[in-house]
Amino acid sequence: MVSVSSAPAATQLSIPELFARQQGRAGALRREAVSSRAARLRRLDTWLTDNREAIQQALYTDFRKPAVETDVTEIWSSQTELRHTLRHLEKWAAPRRVGTPLALVGTNGWVQAEPKGVTLIIAPWNYPFYLAIDPLISALAAGNTAIIKPSEMTPAVAELLARMCRELFEEAEVTVVQGDKDVATELLKLPFDHIFFTGSPQVGKIVMRAAAEHLTSVTLELGGKSPAVVDQTADLRDTAEKIIWGKGVNAGQTCVAPDYVLVHEAVRDELVAEMKAATQRFYSPQGQPISESDSYARLVNDHHFGRVAGLLDDACEQGTQVAFGGTIDAGQRFIEPTVLLDPPADSRIMQEEIFGPLLPVLTFSSLSAAVDAVNEHPKPLALYVFTQDKENQRYLLQNIPAGGACVNETILHLAHPELPFGGFGNSGIGRCHGHAGFLAFSNEKSVLRQRVGLTALKPLYPPYTDSVKKMVNLLLRWL
Repeated sequence: MVSVSSAPAATQLSIPELFARQQGRAGALRREAVSSRAARLRRLDTWLTDNREAIQQALYTDFRKPAVETDVTEIWSSQTELRHTLRHLEKWAAPRRVGTPLALVGTNGWVQAEPKGVTLIIAPWNYPFYLAIDPLISALAAGNTAIIKPSEMTPAVAELLARMCRELFEEAEVTVVQGDKDVATELLKLPFDHIFFTGSPQVGKIVMRAAAEHLTSVTLELGGKSPAVVDQTADLRDTAEKIIWGKGVNAGQTCVAPDYVLVHEAVRDELVAEMKAATQRFYSPQGQPISESDSYARLVNDHHFGRVAGLLDDACEQGTQVAFGGTIDAGQRFIEPTVLLDPPADSRIMQEEIFGPLLPVLTFSSLSAAVDAVNEHPKPLALYVFTQDKENQRYLLQNIPAGGACVNETILHLAHPELPFGGFGNSGIGRCHGHAGFLAFSNEKSVLRQRVGLTALKPLYPPYTDSVKKMVNLLLRWL
């Protein structure tokens, strides 16, 4: 049986014991005022501010993430979500009145959000801090307890999260359970009230099967091959900068990173030239090797490095042209930002989610052909459309199903707290961020209140006489 270390006193609890303790606490949290939830969130906000350098160091230790990227993608994004939630929490938690249909005149109704109870957050390795904190904010806002299972691939961040929880929360409210897939398997055997998982579609299916044993609700934030479609009207310098930034941040280890580019054949060469220039401006402004840049992260571990390097090798073995980049260094787990031209459709790089700094570029001659090429793959987590033609924008957004989309931008929809974020089909189930995240961790209880002794339908109670039948006929006809 797996034991977990909790609280500063180093109490040893098994996972079932910890779960039981949180079950016992969940009832008390349900009865708490919204102000108590807000107080926990404010403490978390203060901790993030006070521990900025510790967060930066943990991310650098795990995969040499630049401090500025940590500030923007791990800390700022977390605090944006947190402060947005604090501004709106009282409104979200208040009962929401609904209208009354004529047939039920005399009643009134409302929807009140109530906590689901004990929740499990399984965080990934690629943004190991933010993707643990973001769902935690929603879980706490909705009044739940939470067990966080961070990735074992980022041990420095996992330990930092554990310290954070020890300093801020009682273990019966929020705690971290560290370990490998065996620990995750043991956690998934328990009857959680909600599971929030971020990771691959393959593991997402395992989580969903486990949740089905207890009919546990799930939010699955998965992935897929997110395309960028560039038409002949796009501003190519601006487009290139945004695609290279979206692909280069965190060395491509981003679930919504552009996975491949479809560009109109008339502007392919110019776009590639602009992408090469943007890469140099970002990571080699003085002409130094990109491996010496302090603005570029590394792949998380040797296994992941080998997988991404294998995608590059496979593409090259099939005759794919490297437009620029291609340098790798296994000792540093370094792969240079690399653009590949027209890899075969059956190559691994066009069949698997890349999750690294490799970017295939393919061409199209018509928008319908671009749509068909995207829709040959499972529905992506994100779609990026680059155009200055409103009709082209409408056509692409209407005809390519995706979890979310940006027009003339990449990734930033993920940072918008008013935009529900999530996948579609193979790329995920459910939504998070802002009010959508609050609702994901809440049960929307519908309530109808009637005055004592009255009901609009009392005249329709049995026995079903001829007069009752006439009234039902009127009801069906007019109401």
